[in-house]
Amino acid sequence: MINEWFHSNGSLARDGFDSIVDASIDGWTHTGFRCATLGGDAGPSIDLPAASVERVLVPLAGESFTVDYVLADGTTGSQVISGRTSVFHGPADCLYLPTGSRAAVASAKGRIAIAEAPTSEARPVQYLPASEVPVELRGSGISSRQVHNFATPAGLDCVKIIACEVITPGGNWSSYPPHKHDEAVPGSESRLEEIYYFETAVSRGSNAPAQADPFSLFSTYSSAAGEITTTATVRTGDIALVPYGYHGPLAAAPGYDNYYLNVMAGPDEDRVWLISDDPAHGWVRDEWEDLEFDSRLPYTSKEK
Repeated sequence: MINEWFHSNGSLARDGFDSIVDASIDGWTHTGFRCATLGGDAGPSIDLPAASVERVLVPLAGESFTVDYVLADGTTGSQVISGRTSVFHGPADCLYLPTGSRAAVASAKGRIAIAEAPTSEARPVQYLPASEVPVELRGSGISSRQVHNFATPAGLDCVKIIACEVITPGGNWSSYPPHKHDEAVPGSESRLEEIYYFETAVSRGSNAPAQADPFSLFSTYSSAAGEITTTATVRTGDIALVPYGYHGPLAAAPGYDNYYLNVMAGPDEDRVWLISDDPAHGWVRDEWEDLEFDSRLPYTSKEK
Protein backbone atom coordinates (compact mmCIF):
# COMPACT_ATOMS: atom_id res chain seq x y z
CA MET A 1 0.00 0.00 0.00
CA ILE A 2 1.28 3.47 -0.92
CA ASN A 3 0.85 6.00 1.88
CA GLU A 4 1.62 9.19 -0.05
CA TRP A 5 1.05 11.47 2.94
CA PHE A 6 3.25 9.42 5.33
CA HIS A 7 6.98 10.17 5.63
CA SER A 8 9.33 7.84 7.50
CA ASN A 9 12.09 9.10 9.78
CA GLY A 10 14.79 10.88 7.78
CA SER A 11 12.91 11.05 4.48
CA LEU A 12 12.25 14.79 4.91
CA ALA A 13 15.75 15.67 6.14
CA ARG A 14 17.54 18.61 4.51
CA ASP A 15 19.53 21.75 5.26
CA GLY A 16 20.77 20.43 8.60
CA PHE A 17 17.29 19.57 9.90
CA ASP A 18 16.09 16.05 10.73
CA SER A 19 12.77 16.90 9.04
CA ILE A 20 11.24 19.85 7.21
CA VAL A 21 7.58 20.11 6.20
CA ASP A 22 6.75 23.15 4.08
CA ALA A 23 5.17 24.27 0.81
CA SER A 24 7.79 22.37 -1.18
CA ILE A 25 5.57 19.31 -0.61
CA ASP A 26 3.01 19.22 -3.39
CA GLY A 27 -0.45 20.07 -2.09
CA TRP A 28 0.78 21.43 1.25
CA THR A 29 -0.08 25.06 2.02
CA HIS A 30 -1.01 26.18 5.54
CA THR A 31 1.39 24.56 8.03
CA GLY A 32 5.08 23.85 8.48
CA PHE A 33 7.30 21.84 10.79
CA ARG A 34 11.01 21.52 11.47
CA CYS A 35 12.88 19.20 13.80
CA ALA A 36 16.59 19.43 14.58
CA THR A 37 19.13 17.60 16.71
CA LEU A 38 21.82 19.83 18.22
CA GLY A 39 25.16 18.86 19.67
CA GLY A 40 27.42 15.99 18.78
CA ASP A 41 27.98 15.47 15.06
CA ALA A 42 25.07 17.76 14.20
CA GLY A 43 26.82 20.86 15.55
CA PRO A 44 25.76 23.23 18.32
CA SER A 45 23.25 25.46 16.51
CA ILE A 46 20.72 25.89 13.73
CA ASP A 47 19.52 28.98 11.91
CA LEU A 48 15.89 29.83 11.21
CA PRO A 49 15.83 32.23 8.25
CA ALA A 50 13.54 35.23 8.06
CA ALA A 51 10.30 34.22 6.36
CA SER A 52 6.64 35.17 6.25
CA VAL A 53 5.76 32.56 8.86
CA GLU A 54 5.02 32.64 12.58
CA ARG A 55 6.90 30.04 14.61
CA VAL A 56 6.58 28.19 17.92
CA LEU A 57 9.72 26.53 19.27
CA VAL A 58 9.37 23.63 21.72
CA PRO A 59 12.22 21.42 23.01
CA LEU A 60 11.72 17.68 22.61
CA ALA A 61 14.71 16.60 24.71
CA GLY A 62 17.70 18.35 26.26
CA GLU A 63 18.43 20.60 29.21
CA SER A 64 18.16 24.07 27.66
CA PHE A 65 18.24 26.00 24.40
CA THR A 66 19.28 29.60 23.75
CA VAL A 67 17.30 31.42 21.05
CA ASP A 68 18.81 34.65 19.71
CA TYR A 69 16.32 36.39 17.43
CA VAL A 70 15.92 39.44 15.22
CA LEU A 71 12.39 40.69 14.55
CA ALA A 72 11.19 42.13 11.25
CA ASP A 73 11.67 45.68 12.57
CA GLY A 74 15.27 44.98 13.60
CA THR A 75 14.60 44.52 17.32
CA THR A 76 16.90 41.90 18.83
CA GLY A 77 16.38 39.60 21.79
CA SER A 78 17.46 36.38 23.45
CA GLN A 79 15.52 33.75 25.40
CA VAL A 80 16.62 30.59 27.18
CA ILE A 81 14.01 27.83 26.99
CA SER A 82 14.32 24.82 29.27
CA GLY A 83 13.90 21.33 27.89
CA ARG A 84 13.07 17.96 29.42
CA THR A 85 14.44 14.45 29.63
CA SER A 86 12.14 13.29 26.84
CA VAL A 87 8.71 14.04 25.40
CA PHE A 88 7.32 11.57 27.94
CA HIS A 89 8.39 13.75 30.89
CA GLY A 90 5.76 16.47 30.96
CA PRO A 91 5.62 19.79 29.09
CA ALA A 92 8.61 21.93 28.12
CA ASP A 93 9.06 25.69 27.81
CA CYS A 94 8.09 27.15 24.45
CA LEU A 95 8.71 30.38 22.55
CA TYR A 96 6.61 32.22 19.97
CA LEU A 97 8.35 34.26 17.27
CA PRO A 98 6.27 36.48 14.97
CA THR A 99 6.29 36.53 11.19
CA GLY A 100 9.40 37.97 9.57
CA SER A 101 11.72 36.97 12.42
CA ARG A 102 15.01 35.17 12.04
CA ALA A 103 16.71 33.24 14.81
CA ALA A 104 19.70 31.15 15.84
CA VAL A 105 19.03 28.24 18.21
CA ALA A 106 21.90 26.75 20.23
CA SER A 107 22.20 23.88 22.69
CA ALA A 108 24.98 21.70 24.02
CA LYS A 109 22.85 18.66 23.19
CA GLY A 110 19.17 18.19 22.48
CA ARG A 111 16.33 18.03 19.99
CA ILE A 112 13.91 20.82 19.23
CA ALA A 113 10.73 21.14 17.15
CA ILE A 114 9.51 24.25 15.33
CA ALA A 115 5.87 24.67 14.29
CA GLU A 116 5.21 27.14 11.47
CA ALA A 117 2.32 28.76 9.62
CA PRO A 118 2.33 31.41 6.89
CA THR A 119 0.93 34.78 7.94
CA SER A 120 1.54 38.48 7.37
CA GLU A 121 0.01 39.48 10.71
CA ALA A 122 2.40 39.98 13.61
CA ARG A 123 2.03 39.06 17.27
CA PRO A 124 4.46 39.90 20.11
CA VAL A 125 7.24 37.54 21.10
CA GLN A 126 5.86 35.24 23.79
CA TYR A 127 7.60 32.92 26.26
CA LEU A 128 5.52 30.23 27.97
CA PRO A 129 7.26 28.31 30.77
CA ALA A 130 6.54 24.62 31.21
CA SER A 131 4.80 25.30 34.52
CA GLU A 132 2.13 27.37 32.73
CA VAL A 133 1.43 25.03 29.81
CA PRO A 134 -2.24 23.91 30.06
CA VAL A 135 -2.32 20.13 30.60
CA GLU A 136 -5.55 18.30 29.73
CA LEU A 137 -6.47 14.70 30.56
CA ARG A 138 -8.79 13.62 27.74
CA GLY A 139 -11.01 10.57 27.25
CA SER A 140 -11.13 7.65 29.71
CA GLY A 141 -10.46 3.92 29.91
CA ILE A 142 -8.27 2.75 27.03
CA SER A 143 -8.96 6.07 25.30
CA SER A 144 -7.18 8.00 28.09
CA ARG A 145 -4.48 10.40 26.93
CA GLN A 146 -2.60 13.48 28.10
CA VAL A 147 -2.62 16.71 26.07
CA HIS A 148 -0.23 19.67 26.39
CA ASN A 149 -2.08 22.67 24.93
CA PHE A 150 0.98 24.90 24.57
CA ALA A 151 -0.11 26.58 21.32
CA THR A 152 -3.84 26.08 21.25
CA PRO A 153 -6.05 29.12 22.00
CA ALA A 154 -5.67 28.13 25.68
CA GLY A 155 -1.91 28.69 25.44
CA LEU A 156 0.07 30.99 23.15
CA ASP A 157 -1.64 33.78 21.20
CA CYS A 158 -0.80 32.78 17.62
CA VAL A 159 -2.30 34.14 14.41
CA LYS A 160 -2.83 30.77 12.72
CA ILE A 161 -0.97 28.02 14.53
CA ILE A 162 -2.87 25.53 16.68
CA ALA A 163 -0.38 23.07 18.18
CA CYS A 164 -0.40 20.55 21.02
CA GLU A 165 1.33 17.41 22.25
CA VAL A 166 -0.48 14.15 23.02
CA ILE A 167 0.84 11.31 25.21
CA THR A 168 -0.84 7.90 24.74
CA PRO A 169 0.25 5.13 27.15
CA GLY A 170 0.89 1.64 25.83
CA GLY A 171 -2.31 -0.22 24.93
CA ASN A 172 -4.40 2.97 24.65
CA TRP A 173 -5.96 4.71 21.65
CA SER A 174 -6.04 8.40 20.76
CA SER A 175 -7.12 10.54 17.80
CA TYR A 176 -10.30 8.57 18.42
CA PRO A 177 -13.09 8.53 17.41
CA PRO A 178 -11.83 9.21 13.87
CA HIS A 179 -12.67 12.78 12.97
CA LYS A 180 -12.10 15.42 10.32
CA HIS A 181 -11.73 19.18 9.93
CA ASP A 182 -11.70 19.80 6.20
CA GLU A 183 -14.76 21.96 5.48
CA ALA A 184 -16.06 25.25 6.84
CA VAL A 185 -19.28 24.73 8.79
CA PRO A 186 -19.81 27.75 11.07
CA GLY A 187 -19.92 26.69 14.71
CA SER A 188 -19.40 23.03 13.80
CA GLU A 189 -16.26 22.39 11.74
CA SER A 190 -13.19 24.34 10.64
CA ARG A 191 -10.71 23.81 7.81
CA LEU A 192 -7.30 22.80 9.11
CA GLU A 193 -4.29 21.02 7.65
CA GLU A 194 -2.62 18.83 10.26
CA ILE A 195 0.87 17.51 10.84
CA TYR A 196 1.57 14.54 13.13
CA TYR A 197 5.17 14.17 14.34
CA PHE A 198 5.60 10.87 16.26
CA GLU A 199 7.88 9.48 18.94
CA THR A 200 7.65 6.07 20.64
CA ALA A 201 9.26 4.58 23.75
CA VAL A 202 9.10 1.56 26.03
CA SER A 203 6.30 2.14 28.55
CA ARG A 204 7.28 3.47 31.95
CA GLY A 205 8.06 0.75 34.45
CA SER A 206 8.57 -1.93 31.81
CA ASN A 207 11.56 -4.28 31.82
CA ALA A 208 11.98 -4.48 28.08
CA PRO A 209 14.96 -6.26 26.47
CA ALA A 210 17.55 -4.34 24.49
CA GLN A 211 16.01 -5.43 21.19
CA ALA A 212 12.60 -3.90 22.02
CA ASP A 213 11.25 -1.92 19.05
CA PRO A 214 8.62 0.65 20.18
CA PHE A 215 5.85 1.28 17.65
CA SER A 216 2.26 2.43 17.20
CA LEU A 217 -0.34 2.24 14.45
CA PHE A 218 -1.94 5.21 12.69
CA SER A 219 -4.53 5.57 9.96
CA THR A 220 -6.42 8.07 7.83
CA TYR A 221 -9.19 7.63 5.30
CA SER A 222 -11.15 9.66 2.76
CA SER A 223 -13.94 12.17 3.18
CA ALA A 224 -15.90 14.21 0.64
CA ALA A 225 -13.03 16.71 0.65
CA GLY A 226 -10.50 14.29 -0.83
CA GLU A 227 -9.05 10.82 -1.21
CA ILE A 228 -6.48 9.75 1.37
CA THR A 229 -5.37 6.43 2.80
CA THR A 230 -2.70 6.05 5.47
CA THR A 231 -2.13 2.70 7.15
CA ALA A 232 1.18 3.05 8.92
CA THR A 233 3.36 1.56 11.62
CA VAL A 234 4.90 4.63 13.25
CA ARG A 235 8.12 5.07 15.18
CA THR A 236 10.22 7.97 16.43
CA GLY A 237 10.78 10.62 13.78
CA ASP A 238 7.99 9.57 11.44
CA ILE A 239 5.57 12.21 10.14
CA ALA A 240 2.00 11.88 8.85
CA LEU A 241 0.33 14.71 6.95
CA VAL A 242 -3.45 15.16 6.90
CA PRO A 243 -4.55 17.65 4.22
CA TYR A 244 -8.16 16.42 4.49
CA GLY A 245 -10.12 13.32 5.41
CA TYR A 246 -10.80 11.40 8.59
CA HIS A 247 -7.81 10.66 10.79
CA GLY A 248 -7.41 8.18 13.60
CA PRO A 249 -7.10 6.09 15.48
CA LEU A 250 -3.58 6.18 16.82
CA ALA A 251 -3.12 2.90 18.66
CA ALA A 252 -0.15 2.62 21.01
CA ALA A 253 0.99 -1.00 21.07
CA PRO A 254 0.95 -2.64 24.52
CA GLY A 255 4.31 -2.08 26.18
CA TYR A 256 5.08 1.01 24.10
CA ASP A 257 4.05 4.61 24.78
CA ASN A 258 3.31 7.04 21.95
CA TYR A 259 3.84 10.79 21.61
CA TYR A 260 2.72 13.02 18.79
CA LEU A 261 3.01 16.72 18.19
CA ASN A 262 0.14 18.16 16.15
CA VAL A 263 0.50 21.34 14.10
CA MET A 264 -2.69 22.71 12.55
CA ALA A 265 -3.60 25.82 10.54
CA GLY A 266 -5.97 26.65 7.74
CA PRO A 267 -7.57 29.28 5.53
CA ASP A 268 -10.44 30.21 7.85
CA GLU A 269 -10.39 33.62 9.50
CA ASP A 270 -10.96 32.27 13.01
CA ARG A 271 -8.26 30.29 14.81
CA VAL A 272 -10.45 27.50 16.11
CA TRP A 273 -10.37 23.69 16.25
CA LEU A 274 -13.82 22.39 15.34
CA ILE A 275 -14.19 18.76 14.29
CA SER A 276 -16.75 16.31 12.95
CA ASP A 277 -16.59 12.71 14.17
CA ASP A 278 -17.12 9.89 11.71
CA PRO A 279 -20.85 9.24 12.23
CA ALA A 280 -20.16 5.51 12.41
CA HIS A 281 -17.89 5.88 15.46
CA GLY A 282 -18.74 9.11 17.30
CA TRP A 283 -21.07 7.26 19.69
CA VAL A 284 -18.10 5.87 21.63
CA ARG A 285 -17.63 9.24 23.35
CA ASP A 286 -20.79 8.53 25.37
CA GLU A 287 -19.22 5.31 26.66
CA TRP A 288 -16.37 7.21 28.30
CA GLU A 289 -18.65 8.55 31.02
CA ASP A 290 -18.80 5.10 32.66
CA LEU A 291 -15.06 4.37 32.53
CA GLU A 292 -12.24 5.33 34.88
CA PHE A 293 -9.33 7.41 33.63
CA ASP A 294 -6.01 5.59 33.14
CA SER A 295 -4.13 5.81 36.46
CA ARG A 296 -0.75 5.89 34.67
CA LEU A 297 -1.38 9.49 33.65
CA PRO A 298 -0.38 12.24 33.97
CA TYR A 299 3.22 11.74 32.94
CA THR A 300 5.35 14.44 34.56
CA SER A 301 9.03 15.34 34.76
CA LYS A 302 9.48 12.65 37.40
CA GLU A 303 9.36 8.92 36.73
CA LYS A 304 6.54 7.03 38.50
